Amino acid sequence: MKLRELGEDRLIAHLVARLRTRREVIAGPGDDCAVIATREKDRFLLLKTDCVVERVHFLPNEKPSAVGWKAMGRTLSDFAAMSGLPQFALVTLITPPEREARWIKEMYRGLERVADRFDVAIVGGETSSTDGPAVVSISALGTVEKDRWVSRRGGKEGDALFVTGRLGGSIRKKHLDFVPRIAEARWLTAHFRIHAMMDLSDGLGADLPRLAAASGLGFELDETALPRNRGSSIAEAINDGEDYELLFALSLNDVSSLEKKWRKKFPHLSLTRIGSLLPPSAFRPPLSFRGYHHFQ
Repeated sequence: MKLRELGEDRLIAHLVARLRTRREVIAGPGDDCAVIATREKDRFLLLKTDCVVERVHFLPNEKPSAVGWKAMGRTLSDFAAMSGLPQFALVTLITPPEREARWIKEMYRGLERVADRFDVAIVGGETSSTDGPAVVSISALGTVEKDRWVSRRGGKEGDALFVTGRLGGSIRKKHLDFVPRIAEARWLTAHFRIHAMMDLSDGLGADLPRLAAASGLGFELDETALPRNRGSSIAEAINDGEDYELLFALSLNDVSSLEKKWRKKFPHLSLTRIGSLLPPSAFRPPLSFRGYHHFQ
């Protein structure tokens, strides 16, 4: 079977089905970060790796500093999804020998700007040559308090669904200059019991079904309520991907308080209720729900 026929989610399911685990693993494959118990009494260790590939995640004519920003930002966005604090990063660079050294230096400036903004130390990595497109891979380590970490699988029936910011049209440069929502995620878990959360990297059409499925639930979506970037259609807000906003679920009892406090804390960042979590038998995603899937 070709990967095009198998699809990304089924491929990952096949790959991880026989992986060995250890008792220290709190959350492994299938969430935004791996969560590991250590000897620290009140904190978990978070591990994450992500990459950007030329002609998939960025075009050859993009500013190299923007490529670096995106490469690091994608990884840190996954820490935001779990309310984590990233601390250290490793950078693997795979590029053709013909690439100009200036491109690499400028790309690293982008990496460093994001890392510095979130107090992350780049502590090593690897380089390799290739005949194919350039690849920048980031592996990061951080921590999260045991009483504040959030996974995808904690949603409860009847929970309200929210998204930060606006969706759609990321190809018009947002995918290169977004800011990981770490500060917002940390504020959320400091003031509310967030049941489930993830970042929107593959689009609402792919990621919302994943969050609901991880929680063993279905969902309803008010498409007319979707907060859209200027010039974006509802279909683009659902399927474009690379928004890097937070999607999360919390109790209906907390909705009013959340909306009021959010406006005071983040007056320049919208927060929108877009739907609810339902019993698993109550919903089937419409065919218009696609999002982005590798290999397809």
